[in-house]
Parts: sequence; C-alpha cells; structure tokens
Amino acid sequence: MPDNTLTMRLQRTTGYQALVTAFTHAKNWLMAGHRLILEIRPETRSSAQNRYLHAIFGDVAKQAEWAGKKRTAAEWKVLFCSGHAVATKQGAEMIPGLENEFLNVRESTARMGKARMASLLEYVICWCANNNVELRDAAQWAVDPETGEIL
Repeated sequence: MPDNTLTMRLQRTTGYQALVTAFTHAKNWLMAGHRLILEIRPETRSSAQNRYLHAIFGDVAKQAEWAGKKRTAAEWKVLFCSGHAVATKQGAEMIPGLENEFLNVRESTARMGKARMASLLEYVICWCANNNVELRDAAQWAVDPETGEIL
C-alpha cells in the first residue's frame, strides 16, 4: 500500500460530503484487504497562531530576563508553557532527567487545539504587557479578540 494519507477538515455544512470522499479514497485499499486507521479529532492550532507565538517568544528573548539572565526564545517557550499550564489549573510535573537534572514535562503546543493556543497567546501577551515587553516582531499579526484567531 503506498504511503498516501488523506487529511480533511470537517465542518458543519460539509462534514457529510467529506466523509463520503474519505470512504471513496479508502474503499480500494479496504477491498484489497488492507487495514486502515480513521482518526477524527479536534483541529489543532493554526500555523498562523504558531508563527505569532514564536514571534512573541523572539520579542521576549530580545527584551526580557528571567532568573537573572537573558533567555533564548526556546527557553521562553518552556517557561510560558509551564506557567500557562499552572495558571489554567493543569499543573506541572517536575521529574528527574536522565542525568539527574530536573525538568518540567510540559504540554506540546503542536497538539494544542485552537482555543487552548488562544489561551496560551493571551497568557503570553498579558505577561508581556505586565513586564514592559514591546511586541515588535509580533506586531504584524492581527488577532480576533473574540476567537483568538490570527487574521
């Protein structure tokens, strides 16, 4: 069986037709005896949300310090994801690492739904406002205040 996947977005008005299309795509493989997996899950964060978040991490890395020193955008991502999890009552889990260091096992931003990512963006933007971080690189992005969707 060729490595051929089908990804579709289901919406209220087009969901039925999308499922018919998915079955049509899978039918020949099924008739040939192949086993397939159908996964239906909420849509994850948008690529625009992801780009916006990473632009903000870059702004913070250029302007702010944590624990007495400048941090990289990647380090700020860990700090913000951890803080957001605690602030939204998901908690944090600190575990010993492979070399006896301690680390925070955190939520994956790639697996966040749009609403969860909007919540993280709101958390980060509020932190920036409270800590005098000007969002320069991120200023190019427009955000719908009601949905958190990047326009």
